[in-house]
Amino acid sequence: MGTKILTSSSHGYENECKEIHDSWGRLNHLVRSLAGRSKLERQQIRETYKAMYGEDMAILLQKMQFQNGSKVCAALYRWMMDTHERDAIVAREAFGQGDVNYKALVEIFVGRKSSHMVLIKQAYYARFRRHLDQEIINLEPPHPYQKILVALATSHKAHQEDVSQHIAKCDARRLYEAGEGSSQGAVEEAVVLEILSKRSIPQTKLTLSSYKHIYGHEYTKSLKNAKYMEFEDALKVVMKCMCNPPTYYAKVLYTSIKGTTADNGALARVMTSRAEVDLYEIRSIFKRKYEMELKDAICERIPSGDYRDFLAAIASTTTIITSHNSVSL
Repeated sequence: MGTKILTSSSHGYENECKEIHDSWGRLNHLVRSLAGRSKLERQQIRETYKAMYGEDMAILLQKMQFQNGSKVCAALYRWMMDTHERDAIVAREAFGQGDVNYKALVEIFVGRKSSHMVLIKQAYYARFRRHLDQEIINLEPPHPYQKILVALATSHKAHQEDVSQHIAKCDARRLYEAGEGSSQGAVEEAVVLEILSKRSIPQTKLTLSSYKHIYGHEYTKSLKNAKYMEFEDALKVVMKCMCNPPTYYAKVLYTSIKGTTADNGALARVMTSRAEVDLYEIRSIFKRKYEMELKDAICERIPSGDYRDFLAAIASTTTIITSHNSVSL
């Protein structure tokens, strides 16, 4: 039987925090109490718990994660964090001990507003005493994703708010001439990186829209036709994440649920990071493309237990995805 999710409370957060405190360590109760909560509700529960017991619930969850290595503890810990804190932790984990998880970094740098990126970098430095941008620059060996991420990091520093249709058309033509309009058969990296570094994400999105209007197809289609190289492959992923996030994330969730990706943390990462951004759209696309509900896919492929109940709760909850979003593009 699945865990019954509490989405509202008639007895106030004090009583709920007391229940959580008195039953601490019972993960199924934590899932019932927290999984269906909105960002504001989670903040209020966290603040109330600290006021009552002098302890930060998120830190307690982190300690529990360290003690038992539980997936659900790790997911709940991230779920209770402020968005910029969560992104800072995801970024740090992306560097890992072995291969860098570039896609997790791309999702942050492409999907977050410049104002939020400032908070992420501040949180990253406060926690890890390292500068996030410098961490990316220092990565060895050099990688195409690294070049793109450095350019995106530079674009966020510009804080450009307005977009220009004229600039978009000019940049679209430059992309064409540096790609499928070139006789070289490969993308001119310098041109692409210059555009990504000098334009805001909204401006780049407008450029890609202009590209489709002028040349009759998506820019990513031209990358498929280019001579296969690592840079084109990385650029294609970045552009898909930038231009059509719900479709991008639906595919990430599908491959993660099926177990056909090496990105083991993608499922919980995407569910927690997109819950209050565009999960409703992701669910709709997931159902249309893969002919099943996201919740049903989770319940079918993920072993029963608290972790599955947590993911299924987020996948089926509607109240948490309708709140105003101020961090994502």
